[in-house]
Amino acid sequence: MGSKIHLITDRSGLPLSLGISGANMHDSLGLKPLVRGIPPIRSRRGPRRRRPSKLHADKGYDYDHLRKWLRERGIRHRIARKGIESSTRLGRHRWVVERTVSWLAGCRRLHRRYERKSEHFLAFVGISAALICHRRLTK
Repeated sequence: MGSKIHLITDRSGLPLSLGISGANMHDSLGLKPLVRGIPPIRSRRGPRRRRPSKLHADKGYDYDHLRKWLRERGIRHRIARKGIESSTRLGRHRWVVERTVSWLAGCRRLHRRYERKSEHFLAFVGISAALICHRRLTK
């Protein structure tokens, strides 16, 4: 039995929302909890925003119910369509997420899941994400 790490990042690659699931769970089931888990973002002016203005996703999230759910929340989406579009068009946006996943993979504790409880593994993923944010923001 394996684990899968799901994440949403901002444009620069800072993790905004994290989640884990079983390796046999489909990616599309993890989108709603991730979007709901985005913390309030303070801008220089105006109220706090709880939702992103735009979301880029790969073909694993190409479902009409997810597109509708994002539209109802006022989130513009750019999701590659299965069998129609190649994933290379999203490549200029997707590499940011892939880079953050590789930063997470650099943490030895996440290579192999030693914890039996998923809450403990999620805590280690959160600590790793906090370290990534600290390193990025102190540069």
